[in-house]
Amino acid sequence: MFSKSKINEPGPKAAEPTTSSTATSTTATSATPDFKSTAPKAKPPASILSADLHIKGNLRTTGDIQIEGQVDGDIRAHLLTVGESATVQGEVIADDVVVNGRIVGRVRGLKVRLTSTARVEGDIIHKTIAIESGAHFEGSVQRQDNPLDTSGKSSKSSSGSAASSSSASSSSSND
Repeated sequence: MFSKSKINEPGPKAAEPTTSSTATSTTATSATPDFKSTAPKAKPPASILSADLHIKGNLRTTGDIQIEGQVDGDIRAHLLTVGESATVQGEVIADDVVVNGRIVGRVRGLKVRLTSTARVEGDIIHKTIAIESGAHFEGSVQRQDNPLDTSGKSSKSSSGSAASSSSASSSSSND
């Protein structure tokens, strides 16, 4: 039925539906490869280090890490989540750092978040920071435009120091 109407119509009108149907089929075909090309770009799940795992050494990834166990060494990641039962002893460098557990060492991150169960002993160098009520923190806080740059310290910064971020945290910090 569709092809019959194209045959009976004059030339210019017949060309228009052909062009639009070609454009439609081209769009449909190009949409399918675009859809397939976005599928491999899907973010892989975070690597999870379980509570019974104890690592001595440095960790480095461009992906995400969720730590539930203990790490004695430096960590470099895109997103680092330190679980409530986790302990990290070493420097942490990540775009996003979420601390629910304990870190002993320097923390560098574009976005650093200390939850109410966090315990951090060391300096925090950040672009943005959030500290929830109940979090325990001992060290200095320094804002930098590029906190991930470990080579130079010439960026704009403002610093301060804190013994703890809540009154109840200092009594529960020595576990």
